[in-house]
Amino acid sequence: MTSTHVGTGRPGGVSFDPFATVTGLVTLRDAALRGDWPGLRGLLEGCATADAQTLAVGTLAELPGVERLLEQAVAAEPGDALARTLLAARYVDIGWGIRSRAQASAVTRDQAEQFHAWLRTAERILIEVCAERPDLAAAWTTRLMTARGLELGLAEARRRYQRLAVHHPHHLAAQEQLLQMLCPKWGGTWDDALAFARESAAAAPPGYPSGALVATVHVERWIDDDDGRPRLTAREVRDELCAVAMRSLWHPGADLGVHEVGAHSAFALAFSLGGHAREAAPHFRVLGDRATLHLWRYLNNPAGSYAKFRRAALDAEAKGGAR
Repeated sequence: MTSTHVGTGRPGGVSFDPFATVTGLVTLRDAALRGDWPGLRGLLEGCATADAQTLAVGTLAELPGVERLLEQAVAAEPGDALARTLLAARYVDIGWGIRSRAQASAVTRDQAEQFHAWLRTAERILIEVCAERPDLAAAWTTRLMTARGLELGLAEARRRYQRLAVHHPHHLAAQEQLLQMLCPKWGGTWDDALAFARESAAAAPPGYPSGALVATVHVERWIDDDDGRPRLTAREVRDELCAVAMRSLWHPGADLGVHEVGAHSAFALAFSLGGHAREAAPHFRVLGDRATLHLWRYLNNPAGSYAKFRRAALDAEAKGGAR
């Protein structure tokens, strides 16, 4: 499962739909919609990397009603780790849908109770799966989501991440989940979040997309903290992002795989919010009409903002704007 399209960057609509932007996902979706669990399972087992399988699980978990197929699959084969992992991921998605993305203060007691009930059900499933298959990255990544939602604390989240890292030391989806908990909105600090992002980027092999974590932290801070806005415009932040991008996304041996769209989206947004339009342009050219909602959803009009920032970036590049 790879993402191979290189866009022109010409103005137009943008797709945030992973089934349209990541090659191969639509085949898995169609198998799920047909109710073909054996076919879907075979496709999941055939994912080239743990990153690809985790992305597939997380994306399929957002399909409304897919839990019915998965509940039937688990009932027929209670020992199927993939079926149980995907079912748990679906329960987590249902729970988050009930909670919504609102601030904790805006979540009602009933929403919170239902949210926690779904996550506890998922957690019970995943405890067994992780005991049986400690190498299953999608299960541990989903358990990082339950740790956050159930407010189990940073120590427990770090423990879960380390259990996964024994088998998959640079698993970006899991790193993104732990990074969320390290941000102040979930009880962490900006220092801890930035340190983890930098350490993960530096530890990853050259050409691996963990560098996008650094861009993500700066965007998160811009969104959440008034102090984050002037920081993102600073030359030293721009220079750090450029250096990280060169070692990860722009490395000659880079193989971003299923993370291509997400990683370039993070850098395109970080540079754009910081007013570094020229630096954003190469990322927009790779993206074309594709992006992920992972960070762009923070903006009031994601599609409109994407079009505006892309236009500004390509104009700046064309004019050879000075840094």
